[in-house]
Formats: sequence, C-alpha cells, structure tokens
Amino acid sequence: MNNKSSNNTLVAGLIAGFAASLCCITPVLALLGGVSGLASSFSWIMPYRLYLIGLTVAIFAFAWYQKLKPKKQVACDCETENKKSFWQSKTFLAIVTAFAAVLVAFPYYAKMFYGKTQEMKVIVVDKKNIQTVQLNISGMDCEACTTGINNKLLKTNGVIEANTSYNNENAVVRFDNSKTSVDSLTNIVNNTGYKVISSITISKYK
Repeated sequence: MNNKSSNNTLVAGLIAGFAASLCCITPVLALLGGVSGLASSFSWIMPYRLYLIGLTVAIFAFAWYQKLKPKKQVACDCETENKKSFWQSKTFLAIVTAFAAVLVAFPYYAKMFYGKTQEMKVIVVDKKNIQTVQLNISGMDCEACTTGINNKLLKTNGVIEANTSYNNENAVVRFDNSKTSVDSLTNIVNNTGYKVISSITISKYK
C-alpha cells in the first residue's frame, strides 16, 4: 500500500472515530463556545455509534495488518534502501491509532469538561411553595449530557434540587414555585440544546 493510500485509510479511520463520538463532543463544544443550540445537533448519530466504532476498528486493524505483514523480498541492485518517511512509519500509525481511541472513548470522560456538578443548595422556603416536577427530555446522547443540564438547572433561582438521568431520559427538579415555574425550567433545558417533550408534576407542597 503506497503512502497516499495509507494516509487516506488513516484519515477515514479518524473520521469514523470522530463521528462515533460526535453526538457527545458537540455538547462540550457548545458549552466551551457558548453556542447551546449545538448541544443536540448530532443526536441522530447515536443509534449508529456501535457501527462507526466497528468501522474505526476495522480500518485501523487493516492499516496495522498492512504495516506488519511480511514484505516480499525484491532483488535490487541498489546499494542502500530508500528510507521510509515518518508518515509511513509505525510510530505515526501508533500515534494516529491512539488519537482515534481517545476520540472513540470520549463519552466516558466527557464529564470532566463540564466541571463539578453543583451540590444541592440549602434554601429557606415556605414548604407550601415546594413543588417537584419531572421533565421528560429528548436529545441526550450519553451521561455527559446530564451534567450540563443539571448545572443549568441548579443555577436557577428557586431550584432546590435537580437530578438528570440519561437512562430515564428525564430531569426531576424540586423547586420553589414562588420563584420559578415549570415553564421557566422547561425553557432553561430547551436553551441547552435539548428538548423537553413533556412534564409531569410529581408533588406539591411536600
């Protein structure tokens, strides 16, 4: 495999690896860049994540096979063999492979980019104003998404506690309804780039 074909194969592997985690990379980019609308832009990729990971593994397995397979000995009258460039070396392939692995594993360490989730706030309120609501959310791609939503909710005046679950696709929020409302909480979640599709009041005055 010539140098150009080898590089094209590696580029294809990197693209596949990047695409496999794009659904979780965009929320972080949105957070860092302050563009909340990006957060769920690539959520449609999530169902294909395993296929993209498989494609990435297959591409790099083929690249390593090409690199490690025994070379045919060709008679040559040359006094010295042309040295391969760095771009054709095993070192370069190892670096690119490691980078692709970092991309694929991104959902498992993405939470660190959101910072520490805020602790439950101690707020003195009239008990009759305390309300708990469940916001059902679409567009979350991995556990990292919950941290961004939780932090936004906990920064809201009147929110006492917020627990966002990726597995349950919802956020359970306990709040003072004299300071905020279900509509306001819905807008806050929607502004992160995700979508509240329904809300259920769990309890009032508890």
